[in-house]
Amino acid sequence: MMAGFDGPHLDDAFIDLVKTRKIGNVILFAWNITSKEQLRELCRDIQQLVREETGQPAFIAIDQEGGAVSRLPGDATRIPGAMAIAATGDPDNAYAAGRMTALELRALGVNFNLSPVLDVNSNDANPVIGVRSYGEKPETVIRFALPMMRGLEDGGALSCGKHFPGHGDTSVDSHLALPVVDKTMDELRKIELAPFQAAIDAGIPAIMSSHIVFPRLDPERPATMSREILTGLLREEMGFQGLVMTDCMEMKAIQHSFGTVKGTVEAAKAGADLLLVSHTASLAAASAEAIREALETGEIDQAEWERSLERISSLKKKYLDRPTADPSIVGSAAHAEANRKLLERTLTPIRVPDGRFPPLGDSPCFLGCAVFRATKVSNLADDPLTFPAYMAEKLGGRAEVTPSDPTEDEIAAIVARTTGASCIVVGTYNGHLYRGQLELVNRLATGDVPVIAVALRNPYDLRHLNPPIWSLAAYEYTAHIFDAVTNVLQGKSEAVGKPTVTVLSE
Repeated sequence: MMAGFDGPHLDDAFIDLVKTRKIGNVILFAWNITSKEQLRELCRDIQQLVREETGQPAFIAIDQEGGAVSRLPGDATRIPGAMAIAATGDPDNAYAAGRMTALELRALGVNFNLSPVLDVNSNDANPVIGVRSYGEKPETVIRFALPMMRGLEDGGALSCGKHFPGHGDTSVDSHLALPVVDKTMDELRKIELAPFQAAIDAGIPAIMSSHIVFPRLDPERPATMSREILTGLLREEMGFQGLVMTDCMEMKAIQHSFGTVKGTVEAAKAGADLLLVSHTASLAAASAEAIREALETGEIDQAEWERSLERISSLKKKYLDRPTADPSIVGSAAHAEANRKLLERTLTPIRVPDGRFPPLGDSPCFLGCAVFRATKVSNLADDPLTFPAYMAEKLGGRAEVTPSDPTEDEIAAIVARTTGASCIVVGTYNGHLYRGQLELVNRLATGDVPVIAVALRNPYDLRHLNPPIWSLAAYEYTAHIFDAVTNVLQGKSEAVGKPTVTVLSE
């Protein structure tokens, strides 16, 4: 099993889990990390505890996808997310980003990155994948995910493709409820399964299952708990011989529909090797006890369980003894400069008449909501940084933080307060799901002042804006991307990215 804990230090409940249940693998989140020095010390403590109690080193896993899903602290290098990297058009950038990430993770003591995302984001209403995907076509995902996988491998980290057999065509977040994807096997082979098959053929060491029901494959159980999917499809038909791990069994898709403990046993019976209970020590302990009882009664096949343990042990021997980079590489000047150049190449012009943005003038006005936690997998929204304030400080002018989904009355009041502006720049954040943001932008554009919209997460926002509006896809809400946007608006650099999802109809 793999478990997690709260806070930046090992707590008594987790220590007891390791000592009494012999849970020897850990997942870390942003709340476990305060600095690179603290993370290195924490990883040393984890390894010492796990080695003493289990006789093996620990997998220490993290979701360091880049962009919106990044757990490392600000003094480490934060690469762009998948869709942003794909917008550069160069798969070598995916390789470089993967290798850079792996080198820093290993230097900090983390050995298992839950990346790349192999989901094809074919549904623009998808609330949980979006910019985490490389694009809306399987060939795009393959073109960039495989170099990312190789980069992670060459940097020394174990990679994990997710979320099998595909989370890209859902309109429900499995952190909150149980999604259903009602597609035929032929449809799945053409879209969802294609990147997973390519990754398997390329030797990906681990694959994470999704908590989604595919009724044409198994009408009763989500993929994580389905033997037809994990064993019949993934292992027997697609030929995957590596490690199968579950997504967190505390997610509402499992917890509310089946229960974490029962779901964990069913996942083991289905063919999962590594069972993830990320947050609650009591649930991890109860799940471990239920697994033990199921093995004793024969509900879980002992021979299959032994094969799972062997897969885990084999990968630990292969990856965990590799040499690591010096800690000075974490957030180094060389990595920072490489990442800055990469970020600049991700900026994607969507609607830019005559190939240029309008001048900002003497009194620009910057608007936009503060970042919020768009999905449960995103980082906690506790950063005081806001797009309007940052841009106004850099470029002069006025700034106003707007609601994430403004009402008609709020929109009217905001529009009135922009009187006298020479240019209006609005940052949107998942506006295609929070339509008040887009109504505000369109209302602003009915005046005589030029309006520039910058999509700071999903570029689908820009699809719903009226033609007079200039638009730019930036893919993430960070100071680094704000700097890149600043340079573009000042004409110091050019936005050269190409969208990998349909934003404007031809």
